[in-house]
Amino acid sequence: MSDEPITLSPGPQFRLAMLLAIAADALQLIVFPAFVAGALSPADDILDFAMAALLVRLVGWHWEFLPSFVAKLIPGIDLVPSWTLAVANVYRKAKSAAMTEQAAAGEKKFLAQ
Repeated sequence: MSDEPITLSPGPQFRLAMLLAIAADALQLIVFPAFVAGALSPADDILDFAMAALLVRLVGWHWEFLPSFVAKLIPGIDLVPSWTLAVANVYRKAKSAAMTEQAAAGEKKFLAQ
């Protein structure tokens, strides 16, 4: 083990997941309402299923994706960029877990000396 501090930066998976989430939310907020009416639009549903599958594939299964998926099916709540918020929350939790793990490793090293 080295004494260098570990810095957590968003890896390619998180970056791609964030870009896809932003693009999906932009499509659902700006483009789809111009062409498709209502919450029963098949384009929105297909995009939501695809986003759920892609995000799980990129960053793994997280509970934050389930409310985002369900929220997109409820009229009014679908105006919130929930995919973007879900990916940001997953990254925040991953960063916090890495910091906690780093602190625990530092304590073990300190106690071993």
